[in-house]
Amino acid sequence: MEQLIETAINQYGYLAIIILLVVENIFPPIPSELILTFAGFLTYQGQLNIFGAICAATLGALIGASLLYWIGTYLNRERLAKLVDSRLGRILRLRLADFEKAESHFQRHGRAAVFFGRFIPVVRSLISVPAGMTKMPFLQFLVFTFAGSAIWNTVLISLGHIAGKAWTKMLVKVDSITGMLTWLLVALVVVGVVIYGLKRLNLLKRH
Repeated sequence: MEQLIETAINQYGYLAIIILLVVENIFPPIPSELILTFAGFLTYQGQLNIFGAICAATLGALIGASLLYWIGTYLNRERLAKLVDSRLGRILRLRLADFEKAESHFQRHGRAAVFFGRFIPVVRSLISVPAGMTKMPFLQFLVFTFAGSAIWNTVLISLGHIAGKAWTKMLVKVDSITGMLTWLLVALVVVGVVIYGLKRLNLLKRH
């Protein structure tokens, strides 16, 4: 898969990045980390423009996420389970546990989950489904998805650019960086919820 991704980006540039990010959103096993850091390496070599690579990756993420959002609007629990157990679900290696993880993240963090979910493996691919299932306003969904995707894409493409020929070593480190970011974001969300709760309690006491 790695060789296929590298060959596609080498040959088709921005178009390949767009298509790969669309597919990555629908097919979680495809690693966006590999796509983005390799794209960053190509910007280091001068084959791609770094701004163009970020725009292409973000456009691909938006298209893929939007497709899953609209699929989600037609799904309920029963239909989702049937999709996962279908032949197509097996071909795409869909797992109900992954969807449940994304749904749980969405339920805990609400609309902000669409933004924060872009930084968490698997969740970033599937968070669009519960957003569609709960009929989150589409424009709002696009804004949060764009913001999270743009940040994620910019960080990884920049890391690939900075690493240059050592981009494969950077790719190895990205997993640990992603884990740290995940825990940091979870901590920030928890702190935010606690602060919000304390403020609400203070308001209640005043009345």
